[in-house]
Amino acid sequence: MKPIKNLAQYYVDLLVKLGILRFSILLALAIVALAVVVQVGITLVLSGRVDDIDIVRSVFFGLLITPWAVYFLSVVVDQLEESRQRLSKLVSKLRDMRSRDQDLNHKLHQNISKLNLEIEERIKAEEAREEAMKDLENEVYQRERTQLELAERTALLRSFIDASPDLIYYRNADGVFSGCNRAMEELTGKKENQLVGLTPWDVYRKEVAQQIVDTDQKVFSDNKALTYEQWLEYPDGRKSFFELRKVPFYSKDGRHLGLVGFGRDITERKRHQESLEKASRDKTTFISTISHELRTPLNGIVGLSRMLLETKLTDEQRNQMQTINVSAITLGNIFNDIIDMDKFDRRKLELFPARLNFEEFVAEIESISALMASQKNLRFDLERLTELPDAIEVDATRLRQVLWNLISNAMKFTKEGGVVMTVEAEIRDDVAYITIEVEDSGVGIPESEVDKIFAMYYQVKSGKDNLHAVGTGIGLAVSKQLIKMMGGDISVSSEEGFGSTFTVTLSAPLSATKEMSESSQAAQRDLSIFMVEDIELNVTVARSLFESMGHEVTVAMTGQDAIEMFDPDLYDLVFLDIQLPDMTGFDVASFYRQTYKDLPPLIALTANVLKDKDEYLQNGMDEAISKPLSVTAMQEVIAQFTSNDIQEPLQPTKSQNLGEKSELYNKVLDLDMLESYVDIVGTQPVLESISMFEDMMPDYIKVLDSNMTAKDQQGIVEEAHKIKGAAGSIGLKHIQLVAQKAQSPERPAWWKNIDDWVEEIKNEYQNDIATLKEWLGQKGE
Repeated sequence: MKPIKNLAQYYVDLLVKLGILRFSILLALAIVALAVVVQVGITLVLSGRVDDIDIVRSVFFGLLITPWAVYFLSVVVDQLEESRQRLSKLVSKLRDMRSRDQDLNHKLHQNISKLNLEIEERIKAEEAREEAMKDLENEVYQRERTQLELAERTALLRSFIDASPDLIYYRNADGVFSGCNRAMEELTGKKENQLVGLTPWDVYRKEVAQQIVDTDQKVFSDNKALTYEQWLEYPDGRKSFFELRKVPFYSKDGRHLGLVGFGRDITERKRHQESLEKASRDKTTFISTISHELRTPLNGIVGLSRMLLETKLTDEQRNQMQTINVSAITLGNIFNDIIDMDKFDRRKLELFPARLNFEEFVAEIESISALMASQKNLRFDLERLTELPDAIEVDATRLRQVLWNLISNAMKFTKEGGVVMTVEAEIRDDVAYITIEVEDSGVGIPESEVDKIFAMYYQVKSGKDNLHAVGTGIGLAVSKQLIKMMGGDISVSSEEGFGSTFTVTLSAPLSATKEMSESSQAAQRDLSIFMVEDIELNVTVARSLFESMGHEVTVAMTGQDAIEMFDPDLYDLVFLDIQLPDMTGFDVASFYRQTYKDLPPLIALTANVLKDKDEYLQNGMDEAISKPLSVTAMQEVIAQFTSNDIQEPLQPTKSQNLGEKSELYNKVLDLDMLESYVDIVGTQPVLESISMFEDMMPDYIKVLDSNMTAKDQQGIVEEAHKIKGAAGSIGLKHIQLVAQKAQSPERPAWWKNIDDWVEEIKNEYQNDIATLKEWLGQKGE
């Protein structure tokens, strides 16, 4: 088959190469030749010979069939060629198609690979998405759970914040409230949604808001937390004392958002502090009262013994009187130590420097010390190492107290020998630098105890005689503090068995010499003196002093006597004791100022160490002097007010005194008002009013207590005014009068008495109500 295919291919290729015409001629010739050859061959085979006719017939037959054969073959060949060409083209197209199919197949494989990759990626992506969805679901779950927990925590935190008794609030940088807790709502009387958007000016009173805004600004400007204390008022008028802390807060990017405020009610702590202060005041009052009560007879002893020492006495009597005088002075210095110890505790000890004739002061110390030494058969020597200044500015009472402590201690611990006091002074730039040494020959102080002797209540003990255990243990401690307040110091050197030396150093300004001239003394006339004093012994001493100076004395023993007996036209000077049995000397002075236009000078007499005289001047006095009275002090005050113009006194307002009634109803009740009230409306409406008053009073008392703790004078006055009106409306005259006092801050010593008035209202109003009900019961019968 393959040669035939090759021959046929050759035939076709030749036809294509020669063209159909030339190929047909060539083919015709080939057929004619073939026909001749075949005719000749057949003829030869059949007849054995070839004639010309045979050749002609062969040629003719060849020529006859050649065109048809050629045409047929040419057509066939041509068709075949066309078919071939179409087949070639088809093959070519098939090749192309195959090539394209291969390309497509390749691309398909690539696409399939890509699709497989994409599918794998999509599967992975789907798995990743599913995983992400799971993670997202977990995250959403966790977030929801977190949000739920956060909401629960927020709710819990909010419940904690709301349950907190402390104030908690937020204000933005503009000072506007952004939120608060329930305690803050109760304080302001506004719900949180009402408070948000308001400023302190919209919520508090002006003076309260001002302090709040000022502290806010300080927090913003200083950019740090601030703690302070402030009184805040509830809507019902009740005041509470809060410890407030304000803290700035910021956003995550550091932007300043505002402040967070916290407030803790420390009213109870404040009240406790007030109670402690009141207890301290009560202790001070007790000490002062005891001191006064003890000083009163003691001053009489000192004064009378001093007067008797100036009379003719036997030696034995003089020794006994000297012992009495020295013992009384010693006891007085012990009182001074006790009072000063209390003042040290309250940090209220003060010095009151005044002109002092130092030479006379030293001579006085020498005189008294010599008397004390003679009582113990000891020797006392005074050595002036330098010339002493005539006058210095110093608190003579305190300096005398210090030296007396040192000298009395020296004599107490000395069995034989004596005590030597040396005094020297160096003057530089109008200041006297004074050194005083007190040396004894006593038992001395152990070296281990020297550093402890100035401690409060400390008592050095000497093992053999235990002499150092005697005493209060406060004298040296007080003396040390006093000298330090004077700008000096006390030191000690001692050797056990050989005595001790205490050295006092201090500086004091020089004072101009002030002496009363003989002409001034001569110019003094005999005076008519009105004296208010409740202690008979003090009256005797004072009367003796005044009468010895040529003056006439009239005495009133109580404040009421002082009011009834006094006539300003009859007297040149008035001496008022501060502590009287029925009222104070200040009350008497206030009555005089209010009642009389022209008054003689009012001189206060005080048994305590004299404080700042401004306190006495502000309470209506023109001058104040201490007891026991001395001739020098009396002469100076008399000269002051008989040779100079008297200063215009202060004019306190008139005090209203609660009159004492003999009957309980008259004292407690306004009977005239109640009689007419009951006659008109009957007893039942009065009982209903009483019940309303009983319901209202606890709230009044609560607010009044808060104002007392806050020391808010205006708040106290307002609540006292309410109580006065309420008490007056049901005829409680006693409570009404006490409340009237409490609502009158212009009264003398109002702050000193307000505690007592408020306590009286709180303690007595229920008893007074019971009295009123009892009276109504009798009316009903």
